[in-house]
Amino acid sequence: MKKLRVGVIYGGRSGEHEVSVASAAAVMANLDRTRYEAVPIRIDRDGRWSLADKPPTAASASEVIEQTRADVKAVRAGREVHLLPRPSEETILAIDRTARRDDDEARALVNGVGLDVIFPVLHGPHGEDGTVQGLLELANVPYVGCGVLASAVGMDKALMKTVFGARGLPQCAYEVLLRRQVLADPDAVAADLLSRHALPLFVKPANLGSSVGISKARTQEELVEALKLAADYDRKVVVEVAVAHAREIEVAVLGNDDPIASVPGEIVPSREFYDYEAKYLDGASRLAIPADVPADLGSQLQALAIEAFRAIDGAGLSRVDFLVDGASGAVYVNEINTMPGFTTISMYGKLWAATGLTYPELVDRLVQLALERHAEKQQLRVSAF
Repeated sequence: MKKLRVGVIYGGRSGEHEVSVASAAAVMANLDRTRYEAVPIRIDRDGRWSLADKPPTAASASEVIEQTRADVKAVRAGREVHLLPRPSEETILAIDRTARRDDDEARALVNGVGLDVIFPVLHGPHGEDGTVQGLLELANVPYVGCGVLASAVGMDKALMKTVFGARGLPQCAYEVLLRRQVLADPDAVAADLLSRHALPLFVKPANLGSSVGISKARTQEELVEALKLAADYDRKVVVEVAVAHAREIEVAVLGNDDPIASVPGEIVPSREFYDYEAKYLDGASRLAIPADVPADLGSQLQALAIEAFRAIDGAGLSRVDFLVDGASGAVYVNEINTMPGFTTISMYGKLWAATGLTYPELVDRLVQLALERHAEKQQLRVSAF
């Protein structure tokens, strides 16, 4: 049987570059080599696409950071990649600008490479937000994960909350501010917020992942600084009322039109909240899988996770994050991640392992879901005649 060629796109221009590299290493290591041929496609921090000389091997973001410091020439220059924005048997063009002829005059060699499916293991802006998904739609190539709309809504916390609200999902009280409002007079904005909401408040950039730019403000002075920090990262700022006695519980979702949910898992962060350092660098946060919750609460979380997934028209995979008031038991949908961290030590894979699906089986299922969704789309009419 012919192997399916899987293009694994990783890296990217976002602040989650290192996490993406580690996620891609796990995906490529767990693809069944008897069925799939992995093609590693790296996006550098400057946005340049390259065919990597060798697949990434790091197991964590911190390990990627250390490897980068030790080996700045991990990817050979000159082997740039261009994905064709149109249907073609040659999905990507690989250009080697270092090739030379007998007369020693530089020449670029161009090779076309056909891919059967693409796994865009990209986290954050310029990858998880619908931009790359749009390019893959133009190329008409099957790809793992959510489509353009779901990816864009899943990245924009302001729009995500609007969609969740329209679906009737329980959420914390929140407000959305524009960057220009914040920077015009941050003190006045903070005072206005405090006239309606009690501290503490969480302040977040609307379009950023991995808790980058997020602050917990306990005083008016901290709120002013939190607003300015979030405005450094995005043109929209989301301010949320903190949940008392909050427990951070997550549920993984898998599927297309008939998604299923994993057992819930709880994050016990090493810091006051689950920021970037607590997630990826200090290694002290603890995961409790399955979460220690009553059966009825676990079922409620699973049902809400599927409903959140359907609300944004999700496909393939997502992880839905909840805040549960440890005193009252009230449940709030915090956010959905359409391409969650995908290392073998990440929550998404661990949740499915605890539910009975191994990491290699999970990767295989995601590829099959991508092919199924693409095949269905090919049956749609594209002309009125």
